[in-house]
Amino acid sequence: MDDITIIYDATRTDPEMIVQHANAMHSNLQLTPTLESNNQISFLDLLIIRKSHQLEIDVYRKPTTTDTTINYLSNHPMEHKLATYRYYIERMLNLPLDCTRQLREWQTILLTATSYNFPTTLLHKLKQQIQHRIARPPPTANSENNTKWAHFTFSSPHV
Repeated sequence: MDDITIIYDATRTDPEMIVQHANAMHSNLQLTPTLESNNQISFLDLLIIRKSHQLEIDVYRKPTTTDTTINYLSNHPMEHKLATYRYYIERMLNLPLDCTRQLREWQTILLTATSYNFPTTLLHKLKQQIQHRIARPPPTANSENNTKWAHFTFSSPHV
């Protein structure tokens, strides 16, 4: 078991009680908690920020992150070169980031890309394509489809 986030009401319980309860469930289970610091905690690639009445999300990068990607000038298929940026842009657009955080993330993506020789126009186009795909509603079932299915049971007198 790895990477579990527990959000709890501090007026009803405390972290130590949660750890004791979880560790008592099974002898091989040992929870080692990481508590928030400065009202925030990292979880996977997210930074969860606790405000007085809500939680906010930001993108989290470990201090050791290198942001290494395939160089645009390298001899790789274009789909491989763009895969990382497609992921970064989709994450940025799908997370509930406020405008400031989204703009900061976009600047980070552009900075990373330019350091690996990507034309920024290519990334702007990719971002527009992803935004269009996200905004487009999924296709609905065709109500005019009059396909009818029939079920035939095979029977043979020779059986």
